[in-house]
Amino acid sequence: MSGVTLKNAVKRFGEIEVIHGVDLEIDEGEFCVFVGPSGCGKSTLLRMIAGLEETTKGEIQIGGRDVTRADPAERGVAMVFQTYALYPHMTVEENMGFGLKMTGTPKAEVEQKVARAAEILQLGPYLQRKPKALSGGQRQRVAIGRAITRGPDVFLFDEPLSNLDAELRVDMRVEISRLHKEIGATMIYVTHDQVEAMTLADKIVVLRNGYIEQVGSPMDLYQDPDNVFVGGFIGSPSMNFLTAKVTGAGKVAVGALDGQEIETSVSLPATGSEVLVGMRPQELGVHEEQSSLKVEIRERLGGVAYDYLRATTGERIVVEIKGNEPIAEGTTVGLDFNPDGAFFFDAKTSLRLR
Repeated sequence: MSGVTLKNAVKRFGEIEVIHGVDLEIDEGEFCVFVGPSGCGKSTLLRMIAGLEETTKGEIQIGGRDVTRADPAERGVAMVFQTYALYPHMTVEENMGFGLKMTGTPKAEVEQKVARAAEILQLGPYLQRKPKALSGGQRQRVAIGRAITRGPDVFLFDEPLSNLDAELRVDMRVEISRLHKEIGATMIYVTHDQVEAMTLADKIVVLRNGYIEQVGSPMDLYQDPDNVFVGGFIGSPSMNFLTAKVTGAGKVAVGALDGQEIETSVSLPATGSEVLVGMRPQELGVHEEQSSLKVEIRERLGGVAYDYLRATTGERIVVEIKGNEPIAEGTTVGLDFNPDGAFFFDAKTSLRLR
């Protein structure tokens, strides 16, 4: 096992800079997830660590070794891609052992390592099958098994579950989490799905436009976001952001709530300044009342539902509803909330007010 360190890592394609001086420490044995919207640079950063993209400037270390200019084969990493990239004419056993065979590893050792990987991934009954006889989840397990047999210092996953259906994605998340606990290797995982990030990661790196927005554990980012982007990206459904005006020391008036005032102990800008109040759907509730908030849509998901409210300001508010309350679409409602669960952000900079 080895940790990974990035020091002022920069990537340019011609004159266009896409990764901007990234500094990052990933500890030995840690499961680190790069998360962010499409085009944020997460896959590029992963490929820089793998050596598949040249690092324009800065340094990449794996296990304390400077590998910035090293070939991919010399870095001690194994990568699992979004596409399975299996050889269709080979069996599962042959696919998993192919890399070792090509490096001249003795046959007995190849068989031993393939058997161990198959045991970990529960692929024993499928070793003599070819990829066309496997499900999507089984094929992805074979691709992971091929990485395991190489015995890398660091595993790199580039959106490995994107091609699977919803049920298989859940199953494979469990498999990958179990794999990490069993072998204890350093793993770096790229996804745009914040649910995958929250459920898998020891550490999440939130990226936007080639910059790191925040690094922390899943619950650190959920409970203590640094800015509007992180607050809105981490958590499902997203945090609600409502425009408010500072009315005095420790007080803001929320337009979407008919000017209702909220008191807070955070350091607010000057009276008259605009701020954003962040409220998570899980912290809100509704009750029948004549008000300016109307239930536009209710999404029923069994034991939980989500009400989408529209304010006269045009802002939408999402509320999580437990059970099966009888409030119908089109009804006007009052909003219940706990001011202690609110987050406050500067409307100009989007930074958290603390």
